Amino acid sequence: EALAHLLYGVGGGGGFVLLSGEIGTGKTTVCRLLLEQIPVDCNVAYIFNPKLTVIELLQSICEEFHIAVPLHDAAATAKGYLDPLNEFLLAAHAAGRNNVLIIDEAQNLSAEVLEQLRLLTNLETGERKLLQIVLIGQSELRAMLAKPELEQLAQRVIARYHLDALTEAETAHYIQHRMEVAGLARPLPFERRALHRIHRLARGVPRRINLLCDRALLGAFASGSASVNRPIVDKAAAEVFGSPAADAASRHPAVHVAVGLALGALLFAAAGRLGDDDRAVPTVSKAVSVKPTGPTAPVPDLARGSAGAIPALARDIDHAWRELGQAWKLASGEAEPCKAFARQQVYCFSRKLSLPLIRQLGRPGILTLVGDAGAPAYALLSGLGADRATLRVDGNEFSVTLTSLAARWDGSFATLWRAPPGYGASPAVGQVGATLDWVAARLADATGAAQPGARAVLDVSLRRKVRTFQVAQGLPADGEPGPMTFMQLNRVAGVDEPRLRADP
Repeated sequence: EALAHLLYGVGGGGGFVLLSGEIGTGKTTVCRLLLEQIPVDCNVAYIFNPKLTVIELLQSICEEFHIAVPLHDAAATAKGYLDPLNEFLLAAHAAGRNNVLIIDEAQNLSAEVLEQLRLLTNLETGERKLLQIVLIGQSELRAMLAKPELEQLAQRVIARYHLDALTEAETAHYIQHRMEVAGLARPLPFERRALHRIHRLARGVPRRINLLCDRALLGAFASGSASVNRPIVDKAAAEVFGSPAADAASRHPAVHVAVGLALGALLFAAAGRLGDDDRAVPTVSKAVSVKPTGPTAPVPDLARGSAGAIPALARDIDHAWRELGQAWKLASGEAEPCKAFARQQVYCFSRKLSLPLIRQLGRPGILTLVGDAGAPAYALLSGLGADRATLRVDGNEFSVTLTSLAARWDGSFATLWRAPPGYGASPAVGQVGATLDWVAARLADATGAAQPGARAVLDVSLRRKVRTFQVAQGLPADGEPGPMTFMQLNRVAGVDEPRLRADP
């Protein structure tokens, strides 16, 4: 999927493509595959050391594209490099060639260099942008692009993908595959408990799995064992990672849930398994009150565990909707909020979603939390970081760990979205109208394609474009323009809407 996103972005007609992931999850492997499969009509520049000034960056780009820069123009000015670069890109476009700039370790780019990269995507003809930029970096890159000062750049990301760590089942399949490639023709020489232990200690990161399995196999050979058991894995982990790291992974599974295993899907699974495995995630204090005392009811501060500064969770969903409406500058009065918002062309949306998808949508929303007695409570998700979330109730914000949140969150997420012109209901196949014209125009903007010259029809062609956009945005790909698709199209179009903070 990651490779497909990059290949789609390379042919997308300009803008940014983003590939992120934790250390050791395979970003460089995917990048190497991209370079092997990149179309023959593409000129490629690859920069692997992005700790550069703006001038050094432009110089490196010209060198990678083999652009001759006149010596008298190569002074310490951006113009001395931008003019030859622009001429090169125009000549390549005239010859029917695309130009792709790939920057590895992009989390090390400075804000000034990122802004220069954004300006480079302004180089365009009347038909398309002249430069496609692929940013590959660690998870901090996503947080960087979520900052308000980089909103203009974030809007130009036409495809993005985050490489998660492997689940336990995927870890076992990965080890099986590596052994078979190496020539294994008999049952896997890893006991089941050893595989479970490898996953926990390696945190699902392929590079760590490789190191740990290699040392464990060596240990089994040295001890004359026909298979790798848990004690051998533990000894190998102490040698490879060091005892403190191995012990920490064992004692604090919250760390590998929140950091190593890519949060979302495993948080759902962990929350559902609390009764089976009390080590999966720490539970929220049993002192949480579930007795409503009006629109809100008090609970202890989950982040600090203090008796003071007690926040409150909304017990009335309409109360939560009204607070979310305030962020959108929407008034509902005493009326049912969602009906009042709809009269202002802003609609309520509610669905079970994973944390990665909520992060992708990048907008605040209402989380449904479950108390001890099963009574629902509600809080506004206003910020989402690598291992903590910021919740807001009645204007008061408090921070909780994602593992604590998982113990009480039922997976429901509710938010608002602004409808396009002429919207009345989700478009049907064969339909025409202002909404579909808007969809077609925004899809063209997202890919740098020419604007459509005729009325849009929801036919096979347009559905294919919608599906491609959905894949690039990490959405369920059904080819039907629905609320989540409109959300992301609004984001591409730069519609002014509240954004979910990327908290540290």
